[in-house]
This record gives sequence, structure tokens and C-alpha cells, in this order.
Amino acid sequence: MNISKRHLLNYSILVPYLILSVIGLIVIYSTTSPSLVQYGLNPFRSVLNQGMYWGISLAAIFFIYKLRLDFLKNPKVLTTTMIVEVVLLLIARFFTRTVNGAHGWIVIGPISFQPAEYLKIIIVWLLAYTFSRRQKEIEIYDYQALTKRRWIPRRWSDLKDWRVYSLGMIMLVAAQPDLGNAAIIVLTGLIMYSVSGVAYRWFSAILITVTTLSAGFLGLIFAIGVETMEKVPIFGYVAKRFSAFFNPFDDLTNAGHQLAHSYYAMSNGGWFGRGLGNSIEKGGYLPEATTDFVFSIVMEELGLIGAGLILALLFFLILRIMHVGIKAKNPFNAMIALGIGGMILMQTFVNIGGISGLIPSTGVTFPFLSQGGNSLLVLSVAIGFVLNIDANEKREEIIREAEAELQAQNTNHPYADNVIDLDQLFHND
Repeated sequence: MNISKRHLLNYSILVPYLILSVIGLIVIYSTTSPSLVQYGLNPFRSVLNQGMYWGISLAAIFFIYKLRLDFLKNPKVLTTTMIVEVVLLLIARFFTRTVNGAHGWIVIGPISFQPAEYLKIIIVWLLAYTFSRRQKEIEIYDYQALTKRRWIPRRWSDLKDWRVYSLGMIMLVAAQPDLGNAAIIVLTGLIMYSVSGVAYRWFSAILITVTTLSAGFLGLIFAIGVETMEKVPIFGYVAKRFSAFFNPFDDLTNAGHQLAHSYYAMSNGGWFGRGLGNSIEKGGYLPEATTDFVFSIVMEELGLIGAGLILALLFFLILRIMHVGIKAKNPFNAMIALGIGGMILMQTFVNIGGISGLIPSTGVTFPFLSQGGNSLLVLSVAIGFVLNIDANEKREEIIREAEAELQAQNTNHPYADNVIDLDQLFHND
């Protein structure tokens, strides 16, 4: 059946995405314009830069929506993407300068990008491809279907051992160190692992292992002290975040500065906020007010009610994405959608947890609102995947219903029993 995709577009996903993106542009103008004016620059500079990335993102959504899903199931395409990502992660770690104590940004002229951001969607793609191909084996052998492969495959295109590739790329992100994105990737992987069909006992074992390792690292900090950990090259940056997490008001001029002023911003906002553009903390008091701690400024300017409405819209978008995955008949489509929904949910959780002191601050941007073209582009690509999957699932459902109706009509035909199968007749001759 020739059904145009434009009639199958899921507006319950597209419209919230557009609204959140526009709100993001408004928030970016509000948080960046005062400092730009102070330095004599164009107050719309950051908005125009983000708007350029949004235009590229919309073009990417349109392109991805028109693609055939078989393109995503091609192991050569996935392998090439993974090799390029590994090379970029290595360049970001060993051949770039540090920004805020961590590597991760590759700068080429006026363009800069963060390979760790793109790894989030690549991991979802890799795990969906791997788990969907082994559904029949998982039904019989459970977890063994995911582990009985050889440790090192003969060819990269085989993608037979997902553990080596995914763990290796996550370790490259953690070594930058970028524990925020590494945590999001690990948590997203756990979500995809849980929906792959393996028994709960294996998922529980892996979850307990991850929790134990995290608790062990926290215990190590308690045992030897934050000051000692700060002397370790890799963990010094992490130790400062934990120091602020324990009590930010102990060191207001150093480690606890950001979190303490995040508290001040949220407290200043109250129920209804100080008004758009009237934040005090963004005037140099709260570092990273345009990226990691942008939601603190949102709460200060729009209040708890305004920020709650934005969160409600974001959670509605996440639920609609997961609904696509739940309804999908194809395992690959289901796991892609559920993985993307889980990825956005985990990014929101890690960011909100960091600015509110529920977890150590990790330097993760808030979806759609934070300044950052790479983050917006990755999220937009993910939205494009989900829209494409939803349209294909709707088309397949229409075809199945049409075939069932046609079969029912043929069965109820008064001469149905006398219909001659011409292929069988000629075969007999």
C-alpha cells in the first residue's frame, strides 16, 4: 500500500518538541544577554548560534523521517559510525585542552562538538540492533543468548560482542572525565537491557553490581578523604563534586560555590518567580547558568509553578516516546523508542538531581533548555528516529488491518469454496 508518511506524523511528539525548543531559545536569551551586553557584544549572539543548530536539527529530523528503517539495521553503517565515534573520543581525550577540569570538546575553527553527546544515541542504536536480533535466542536461553558469543569477533561488522564495544566507549567517556554522560549512558543501557527480554534476576544482578561499585567509590572517598582524592589526576575533578555534594556551604568560594548559588536561585524564585529576565544569580554569581544550572535560573525567573509546567511538558514528551516503544510490534523499533525515552529521562534526572543536591553535580545539560548545539542536535536526531519508527509502525498496522479485512471478505464470499487456485492448477498440469 502506498501510504505517504506525511499523513502518519505523530504530532503528540513533534509539537512538544517544538514548544520545548522555542522555550529553550527564550531561556538562552534570558540567561546570556546580560553578560553579552556587559562585554559590548550582540545580546542575540547566543540565541542566533542556538537557532542555527535548531535549523540544522529540523533538517536532520526531516531527513531521518524520510529514511527507510532498513538503513539503521545495516551492520556496516552501524560499524562505520562506531569506528568514527571511537576515533573522535580518543582525539577528545588525548589531543584537546581541558574545559572546567575535563577533556571532551573538539574545536575546529568556529565549530566545536562533544563526541560524548553523540555516543548516547549510538549506544541506543547498538543495543537495539544487538538485542533485537537475538529475541528468539533470549526466549530460550535467557541471558546466555547475550553472552555465549566469542569475546573478540573476527570482523567488526559482526557486532557479536556488544559488551566489549559498549564498555570500551563508556570507559573512554569516563576517562575524560565526563562522569555525567557516562552515567546517563550506563543508566540508559540498563533500561534497554531490562526491556530486551532477559529475566529479572540477571537485570537485578547487574543493577546490584553497578550500585555496589558506585557505593564502593563513595566509600573510598570517605575513607581516604576528599583532599587526598583531589591529588589523583583523574579523580581530583570528581572529588570536588563529591565535596560539594556533602556540604556545599563548607567551601562557598570553591567546590560548593555552584550548588550553594543554585539553592539561592531556586529559593529566590518562590512559587511564581521574579519574572523572565529578572534573575539575580545569572549576573555572575552562578557559574554555568546557561548550561548545567540553567533550570535553577528557570526556577528563579518562572517560579516553581512555571518550572513545573515545563517539566510536565518534558515528561509528557518522554511518555509519548515510550508509548511508541510499548506499542511497536517490531523488537528493533520498540527498543529504539524505549531507549531514547529512557535516555531523555535519565538526562533530566541527572541534571535535576545535580542542581538540587540529590546526587553529585555532573555537568550534564538540561534537555532542550540548556545552551549547547550538540545536545540539541542529538536530542533532535533521537526525536527523528522515534517519528520515523512511529510512522512505520502505523503503516504496518494499516496494512495488517487491510489484509485481514480483505481475507475476511474472501472467506465470506458465497463462492469462496469454489474459487480455483490458478497457481495450483498450472502446477498440477
